[in-house]
Amino acid sequence: MAIQVQLAFEERFGSAPEHVIRAPGRVNLIGEHTDYSGGFVLPVALEHAVWIALRPRPDQRVVLHSLDFAETAELDLSEPQKQEKGWQEYLKGITKVLQEAGWELTGWEGVMMGDIPQGAGLSSSAALEMACLRAFAETSGKSWQPQIAAKMAQQAETEWVGISCGIMDQLISACGVAGHALFIDCRNLEMKPVKLPEGIRVMILDTMTRRGLVDSLYNERHSQCLQAAEILGKSILREVSLTELQSQSSKLSSLLYRRAGHVISENQRVKHAVGAMRSNDLKLLGQLMQQSHASLRDNFEVSNFALNTMVECALSAPGCLGARMTGAGFGGCAVAIVKTELEIKFYNSVKDCYRKKSSLNPKIISCNPANGVTRLAPLA
Repeated sequence: MAIQVQLAFEERFGSAPEHVIRAPGRVNLIGEHTDYSGGFVLPVALEHAVWIALRPRPDQRVVLHSLDFAETAELDLSEPQKQEKGWQEYLKGITKVLQEAGWELTGWEGVMMGDIPQGAGLSSSAALEMACLRAFAETSGKSWQPQIAAKMAQQAETEWVGISCGIMDQLISACGVAGHALFIDCRNLEMKPVKLPEGIRVMILDTMTRRGLVDSLYNERHSQCLQAAEILGKSILREVSLTELQSQSSKLSSLLYRRAGHVISENQRVKHAVGAMRSNDLKLLGQLMQQSHASLRDNFEVSNFALNTMVECALSAPGCLGARMTGAGFGGCAVAIVKTELEIKFYNSVKDCYRKKSSLNPKIISCNPANGVTRLAPLA
C-alpha cells in the first residue's frame, strides 16, 4: 500500500511526495469500555492502516484527497470551519487542537488511502487522526512524541467530533509494538509490551454489520459510568473496587450497578490476561475473553445478535481458544485467539457457521501485531 499511495500522489500532484505516513488500526484483545474510566486495556496495533503521502505547500491550506471516499478535503488553517460529520472533521479537529497547543502549522497536500474496515470497531478514525497529526509534525518541523500526540488526537475527537472516547485507540496507534500487545494503564498512560504467546494467531471476525447510532450509544455508556462513579464518591470507576461496589450496591440503580460491575470486573480480567499471556496459559486467556464477552453482552449491553452469533461460531470452531466482541459494540467485529496449526480449519468453520446462522458473508482477517505510527522514506 505504500507504493500505491505514492503512485496515486504522483498521478494527482505531478511529482513524488516528500513524506509517507502509516498509522495502524487496532484490535483490543480484552479491556472493553474501560479506557474512559481510567482502566486497563490490552490492544494490538494492526498491519491494516491509514496511509498518507504528502508534501508541504507554500500557503496556509491543507488539501487532502481520500481515495477510499473519492472526496477531497480543503482546509484553510487560519479558520477551520466545522460542518457536517465526516472524515474531514477529524482532520479539522487535529488542526484546531494543534493550533491551541501553540503549533505554527504549515500547509500540505496529500493523498490518503487505507485498508482498515470502516465502522468495524478497528479504530479507523483514530488511525486517521494519528496519520494527520504525524503529517503536521513532519511539515511543521515538530519532534514526534507518541504519547503527547495520542492525547492531542483524543482531545480532537472529544472536543471537535463530539465522541467521548478514551485514550486507548490513539495510544495503540501511536505506540504499538510489532509482535506484542500493549498493556496500557489509561489513568497514567503507563505502557508495557506483552509478547504474543507462541503458537497462536489473533483472528479478527467482521460480522459485516454496522449500527449508525453507535456514537450516541457510546457517549451514553460513558455518561452512565461517570454517574455511577459520582454516586459512589469517586471521579472514575477505576477508583472503585469490586468490594466497594458490592457494599454500596443499594446506592445504584440496577442499570448503573451492571454498568459499573462490567468496568470493574473487566479491569481485573485484563490484569489476569496479561499474567496468562506471560505464563503461556492459553486456556485461562481464552476463559477470560469469554467472560469479557458475557459481561459486555449482559451487563454493559453493547453486543447484538450478529456479534453473539459470531462468538458462538468461533468458540465451536477447531483450534479456538477464546473469542469475544471487540470495539464499541452494536455490530462490527469479534476477536479470537486460535491455534496456529488450525487457522485454516478455523477460518472455514467460522465462515460456514456464520453464513448459515446470519445469511451474511463474514470477513475474517489473520492479524500480525504491528508497530505504531511510522514515517517511511518515499520511493526514489
